[in-house]
Amino acid sequence: MNRVSKRAWALVVLIAILLGGLGFFLGEFFMNASVWVGHTNSPHLFGNSGTAAGSVVDRNGEMLLTIGGASSYAESAAVREAMLHWLGDREGKINAPMVAYYAAEMSDYDLLNGLYSYSDVPGCIELTLSADVQAAALKAMGDHQGVIAVYNYETGEILCAVTTPTYDPDDPPDLSQEELENNEAYDGLYWNRVTRSVYTPGSIFKIVTTAAALETIDDIQQQTFECTGAVAYGPDTVTCENAHGTVDLKKAMRKSCNCAYAQIADQLGADTLMRYVGKFGITTSLKFDGITTKAGSFDLSGAADVEVAWAAIGQYTDQINPLQYMTLMGAIAGGGSGAEPHMVSRVARGEDPVYEVRSTSTGRLVSAETAQILTELMRNNVENNYGSSNFPGLTVCAKSGTSQVGGDQVSNALFSGFVADEEYPLAFIVVVENGGYGSSTCVPIMSEVLAACKDEMDKN
Repeated sequence: MNRVSKRAWALVVLIAILLGGLGFFLGEFFMNASVWVGHTNSPHLFGNSGTAAGSVVDRNGEMLLTIGGASSYAESAAVREAMLHWLGDREGKINAPMVAYYAAEMSDYDLLNGLYSYSDVPGCIELTLSADVQAAALKAMGDHQGVIAVYNYETGEILCAVTTPTYDPDDPPDLSQEELENNEAYDGLYWNRVTRSVYTPGSIFKIVTTAAALETIDDIQQQTFECTGAVAYGPDTVTCENAHGTVDLKKAMRKSCNCAYAQIADQLGADTLMRYVGKFGITTSLKFDGITTKAGSFDLSGAADVEVAWAAIGQYTDQINPLQYMTLMGAIAGGGSGAEPHMVSRVARGEDPVYEVRSTSTGRLVSAETAQILTELMRNNVENNYGSSNFPGLTVCAKSGTSQVGGDQVSNALFSGFVADEEYPLAFIVVVENGGYGSSTCVPIMSEVLAACKDEMDKN
């Protein structure tokens, strides 16, 4: 009798597990099926016999991708290359995150009929990206590997987001996996660096340290700092490329003086730096249009004083995602708060919208007073270091950076900032991997891209 009772209970447990698993599956199905049907490997979307129908267009209505039957890309090879990491390839090696996320809305989906399309009412995803600016950014990058991103900090519209290396999906490279792994020109070819990469920021991080100092050290703008080319921390040192002599905060930022910023870090301390990095949100993930960016990092737990100093300079273990850092630049430009970025403005079937974006605010990241002072300091950088003539018709405020990447590798080059003009509310970042100095490498690139953005905005 006891044996029968035990078997009965065992059967009850197994049934409970089965029902629980079935319930979990059904729950996942009801909540996520509309996302699963949009996967970029789905033959219903991207196969020659696709049941979904529709298109993806840029901010001006230029065709970037048609879906259904024999899918096709933009006419321009440059645009196809520049858009690859957003629209995917034919072989499914590179995902098309936005298409996957909005596939159900574009073609229609329900649990009874699955994914289907209205043959006479095709769907359309309208992007905020500009095909012209994308192509200009790709050209400006040349053979460099890295990232360029620009967005409107008032509306959140991303005008440009290019990752390199890339290729033409209509003419993919005929390379084996081994050849891809051993060919530096194709390093990280399938990786969307804009969303999935993090970088050591180097001196562009001094904007963060400056903001923290402005809000916590009362006399920081009246202080002066002595730079002899090195600051000693016992047997360790923080070094500058040059001995800058006596500098104040304004000159320290313009000269990118490591020694001055090490002394500022000594006053701030690890806890304050970590608190402000958290407040500014630059190590968190952004989420938009079904995309989640990789989170950055900034951890000074147990760090020695010299490590805190290097962290304040943008080295040590600092890591930032390009889009998230660009968003902070937008908040500074907006007087302390900006718009969260997005890449899809509208999804429609025929003339009927099924999704329209609503801009959301970052909330206040810095005080209005801090934002104004940072704007003045970053404008001074451009006027007296990078050259205003590189950005005709635009009031650019920025900071360059050169980040050490270890070993005998050439440093990464970075440049980030914003345009302080009502007509052109743009924030930006460019990262050139192994590009050397940020000012000499990135400024010419960003000059071309911002000019293209200006032309784009002048159309409207």
